[in-house]
Amino acid sequence: MGDVVRFPRQESEPLWREQLGERLRQERQAREERLVDVAERAGVSTQYLSEVERGLKDPSSEMLQAIAGGLDLRARQLVTKVTRTGDVLAMAA
Repeated sequence: MGDVVRFPRQESEPLWREQLGERLRQERQAREERLVDVAERAGVSTQYLSEVERGLKDPSSEMLQAIAGGLDLRARQLVTKVTRTGDVLAMAA
């Protein structure tokens, strides 16, 4: 497999998958739930959910819907929360 090419990016502008992962972690922790519990309800592996939360994986729309469901959210609600958080961060920069 070839090498991964890293593109330079501004530190003040996190990637979508990083913002999404952070919001997922916040939602899970606010519910005081473990990775394994949310992953089980979502039908994904604990490792995969962990990688999504850490911004290492960019989930498909189907996976996003499953993970949101594991948190008793709709995918649209989750995306709205991420977008609003991103807007707040952009205004602060």
